[in-house]
Amino acid sequence: MGTITAADVAKLRRVTLAGMMDCKKALQESDGNFDKAIEIIRKKGQAVANKRADREASEGVVLSKVTADGKTGVMIVLNSETDFVAQNASFLELANKILTVALSKNPSSLEELKSLSMEGGNVGSKIVEYIGIIGEKLDLSYYEKIEASHVQAYVHPGNRLATLVGFTKAGLDVQVYKDVAMQIAAMNPVAVDKDEVKQETIAQELEIGKEQARRDGKPEEMLEKIAQGKLSKFFKEYTLLNQDFVKDNKMTIKQYLQSVDKGLTVTAFKRFTLNL
Repeated sequence: MGTITAADVAKLRRVTLAGMMDCKKALQESDGNFDKAIEIIRKKGQAVANKRADREASEGVVLSKVTADGKTGVMIVLNSETDFVAQNASFLELANKILTVALSKNPSSLEELKSLSMEGGNVGSKIVEYIGIIGEKLDLSYYEKIEASHVQAYVHPGNRLATLVGFTKAGLDVQVYKDVAMQIAAMNPVAVDKDEVKQETIAQELEIGKEQARRDGKPEEMLEKIAQGKLSKFFKEYTLLNQDFVKDNKMTIKQYLQSVDKGLTVTAFKRFTLNL
């Protein structure tokens, strides 16, 4: 076996992000074969991943970003077990690399994203490698995308909450798009408008309204009307276009958008938050 140089170790570390000693041991075990050394580190990562499979990865980061033309946006969640790891610069770097792959390749699903090429392997295998480096379970648990005339991304400071929102028109004041993305972050709507609220949610809200009225001693024949009133209030509070605009509660989001451009509205949005 030839001499393992510091340059060899450094090169392997750049490719795998593994520790210096792990890289040196892998090169020694592979008799200096670089590709075999990478495979050794990957297998080590897989072993750690299997051992950690029962652990909960509830910390992490939520990131969103849009393409240069502003027409496609993606969001990912990369989980870790601890906040300590989530705040590590190399963990955030890994998450941003995955986000870049998602943005450039435009996969249709989370599983497709995991299978895409990344730095000599694929996204899934790079996560496994990183598990081997830190000895903590990681999980790419969420991926969504929006395509529209204009898509706006917002990542709240701390990387634990992010939004994506699609609009019918591009080329307007960017602050308008940002206002709506931040409204979604702050007010957590369940749908764009009331006609998009799931029927099971509507049925549940009506039943809650009836039960509340019943407990208040209201007559049985009044329960449906009272429940419908409470449902209207629910639509007002939890559907984006009907919510009061946070920056000016004298108008709704729908009214705000139409004050900018009569044809401007929201086509879709995504919101994800880790426990804050």
